[in-house]
Amino acid sequence: MIKAVIGIIAGLIVGFILGIIYRKKVSEKEISSAEEEGKRIINEAIKAAEAKRAEAESRKKEMVLEAKEEILKNRSDYEKEVKERRAELQRQENRLQQKEENIDRKTEAIERKEESLAQKHAAIDRENEEIQNIKRSQTEMLERISGFTAEDAKKYLIAQVESEVTHETALKIKEIESRMKEECDARAREIVTQAIQRCAADQVAEMTVSVVPLPNDEMKGRIIGREGRNIRAIETLTGVDLIIDDTPEAITVSCFEPVRREIARLALEKLIADGRIHPTHIEEMVEKARREVDATIKAEGERAVFETGVRSIHPELVKMLGRLHYRTSYGQNVLQHSIEVSHIAGMMAAELGADVQAAKRAGLLHDLGKAVDHEMEGTHVALGVEFARKYKEKEEIIHAIEAHHNDVEPRTIVACLVQAADAISAARPGARRENLENYIKRLEQLEGIASSFNGVDKAYAIQAGREVRVMVKPEIISEDQMVILAHDLARKIEEEMEYPGQIKVHILRETTAVEYAK
Repeated sequence: MIKAVIGIIAGLIVGFILGIIYRKKVSEKEISSAEEEGKRIINEAIKAAEAKRAEAESRKKEMVLEAKEEILKNRSDYEKEVKERRAELQRQENRLQQKEENIDRKTEAIERKEESLAQKHAAIDRENEEIQNIKRSQTEMLERISGFTAEDAKKYLIAQVESEVTHETALKIKEIESRMKEECDARAREIVTQAIQRCAADQVAEMTVSVVPLPNDEMKGRIIGREGRNIRAIETLTGVDLIIDDTPEAITVSCFEPVRREIARLALEKLIADGRIHPTHIEEMVEKARREVDATIKAEGERAVFETGVRSIHPELVKMLGRLHYRTSYGQNVLQHSIEVSHIAGMMAAELGADVQAAKRAGLLHDLGKAVDHEMEGTHVALGVEFARKYKEKEEIIHAIEAHHNDVEPRTIVACLVQAADAISAARPGARRENLENYIKRLEQLEGIASSFNGVDKAYAIQAGREVRVMVKPEIISEDQMVILAHDLARKIEEEMEYPGQIKVHILRETTAVEYAK
């Protein structure tokens, strides 16, 4: 066994050694073959590099040749372009030289013309001097023949021109007024007529006094009271004057403040109906009448707002509108007048495409100041503007209130519509009346304005002040100047007077010649 094992081990060792020797020989063969393959590859690479180098040299030579050819071509093109530019510059120089020669020739011609013109001007100056001498001699001759100096003749010509201009001015005024009337009258008449017809209203003239009927004349004594204490209490509490005269079964309550007058009237009626008349009871009845009048004022203000359809009016303004129920102007109830103005202004605004609500609002509030003009200083226009501004009315409405009597020039169509509606409502027949004293003053003022113009001989106000007839001096006022006088007189009447409706200005000029045959 041991020998067998040793034999096996010896066999393995010999096999291992033989394997090593075999592998060495195989490796040597592979290395030699690899060396040969490497030499072959290196040789091939060297050959390829030499081939590429030769090819690159050849390509380089080709590119150098191409570059030289391109350079030659560009040089020839450049030389050709330079030659063309030189030729063009030569041509331009030739043209400039020709132009300079032409300019020189023209300059010489102009200088010759200037010399000729200077000679002609000198000749003209000599001729003008001769003409002036001739004119002076002719003027002197004309002055001797006509008997007028040059200054007199100038004045005469100016007078003639003024006469012609006056005539043309009169004709132009006639033409413009005629055209304006033709274009505006029809449309204005249609709008105003429709507004009036759609807003027909009854008018009742009212007074500044109230008459309280009595059941008998004995009641007068009871109202006066012992030593006049009852009548004094009534007058003190209400601020009115009680007129107790010989009029049977009637007492007159007089006061320019309509609210106080109405309170006094109601209190008297209640006292008369109750029969108990003494200072304490009088005070109770006056207070009760005051509450009734306040309620009526509020109701009338709300009625006016509802009737006109005007929205969002301040409650204080509504109360002031209600006070207008007891206010009159030339006998016309101011609240009814304001409602009517609101309706008319709204209708005309609708016809013209203007702001209907603004026109109605301004028309309703235009006489707002009359509610307090008995108690506060200032015109009803100024007071109305003050209260409208205080209660945050729009500037357009405030301007319409301020302009409805031309205190300021109207700038908006709403202001013009309120002006027109106010005039329509006040001027309709029966709407207003005035007392005799105011009527006479108005006629005297109308005649005074007409007589203030130069050349007026006499002036008469006729037809209840709706027409003024003016007689002019024919030696001062010509027929053409009559037109201008009528125009100026109408404008002055509009500026200085307040009147309902319109006033016709009628100018008369008459020339008479009288001679007697003997």
